[in-house]
Amino acid sequence: MGLLNCSTGTQNLCRPIHVPLCVVQLHLKDEIRRTRLLLQNSGKTLSEPIQNDQTKRAFLLSLSSVHPDTDKIIPVLFRPPAFLPICLPLVIASSLQLQAKQTFFCQFVFHTYTTGFTLLNGNGTVKVEEYPLQQKQIFYGLGAISYAACIGALPLLFMNRYTLKSSVTQLVVKKLLPAPLLGLMSAFTVAVVRSPEFENGIEVMDRNGKVVGVSQKAGEKAVKETALSRAVLFGTTFFLPALLTYFVERAKFAKTPRALASVRMFMITSVLAGMLPVSLSMFPQCGEIKRTDLEPEILSSTEETELFYNRGI
Repeated sequence: MGLLNCSTGTQNLCRPIHVPLCVVQLHLKDEIRRTRLLLQNSGKTLSEPIQNDQTKRAFLLSLSSVHPDTDKIIPVLFRPPAFLPICLPLVIASSLQLQAKQTFFCQFVFHTYTTGFTLLNGNGTVKVEEYPLQQKQIFYGLGAISYAACIGALPLLFMNRYTLKSSVTQLVVKKLLPAPLLGLMSAFTVAVVRSPEFENGIEVMDRNGKVVGVSQKAGEKAVKETALSRAVLFGTTFFLPALLTYFVERAKFAKTPRALASVRMFMITSVLAGMLPVSLSMFPQCGEIKRTDLEPEILSSTEETELFYNRGI
């Protein structure tokens, strides 16, 4: 990475300084550690207002950069602020619906990114001793990604193979089917890659943050909520622009194919940007589950009526 070093003088010369990438990463890690230490020393909780600007910046950096369960630094491309700018071009490319091979490739890349995002931002309290957990999740994820991409390209494959070119077939295959298929496959990849959470359970805590036990029911609830929010996000992002573009095309508001493509891209951008906060706020990040809905061994270990867990994103 190149930085500029400007020396003072009559010539005011600037010369580049090459800083190794590992040094930059170390500085970033040190900054995150300092912000987390600042939060600990400030004594603020989520229920107390944060007045100091430095503490606010530290809180936001820590919230978006560090996994809440493992305290590991999340890679930059898979942090929540990077989700929209990376997903947007992938969604636009996946919505083109030109050829089966192109659709398969675009959706494979799309599901690869969203599955990686799910894996790195899920609940990190799953404990498995018999086998490497992350290897199993990666293996399951690759299978889910391939399956989802195949399902996304399947309608186009059938339409091209059997030369189904009627206007009704074009409407169904290119306008109506992609939205529910992408929504269902997005939920499917979430459920598959985070399956260890409901197979082995996740940690549940009381109001003071004390871990009470490990619950499979809490893990199932966390995965279901995340899968549903992901299905709503991408299903709506595919459906509304396709529907609006269809009416714009019928009404001949866009005179040229380029104008129609621009309208479609604008609608996809607007819907995705609007639906992202909606999907994230459908269920709280700190999930709640009633004590009576948990396993008997947890019921006997606490008197709290409600317990909490990290839902993941």
